[in-house]
Amino acid sequence: MTKVTRFEDLRCWQLARELVRLVYQACDEGKLAKDFETRDQIKSAALSSMNNIAEGFGRYSTKEFIRFLDFSQSSSIEVKSITYTLEDMKYLSLNKIIEIRDKAEETKNTTLAFIRYLRNKDKNKDKSTRTH
Repeated sequence: MTKVTRFEDLRCWQLARELVRLVYQACDEGKLAKDFETRDQIKSAALSSMNNIAEGFGRYSTKEFIRFLDFSQSSSIEVKSITYTLEDMKYLSLNKIIEIRDKAEETKNTTLAFIRYLRNKDKNKDKSTRTH
């Protein structure tokens, strides 16, 4: 894997950014535009998903980075959970809800895969330093 020098190059951050865009666009539509509390909550969760990746990238240790990635994936799950309220209240079209839900799931899965990669990389680094 090539060395990443900017958080913008991380696939999980790119997906979280797409999620933010979808959520913000949806918040201007239909009944959701008038439900300020729900609208603010889903926007906040989507932003948290994206911004925690960036914040964690700026930390000084892999352990800290992983902690922020975990916050990020949890926020993606929160977005997905809120989509069920949007569906039940018929705030948006089902197609729009499914699009947001799928993007939230993809973002979560990609972030979790990155966490696994970082953990395995650290384990392998620890093994190689102990054998020398």
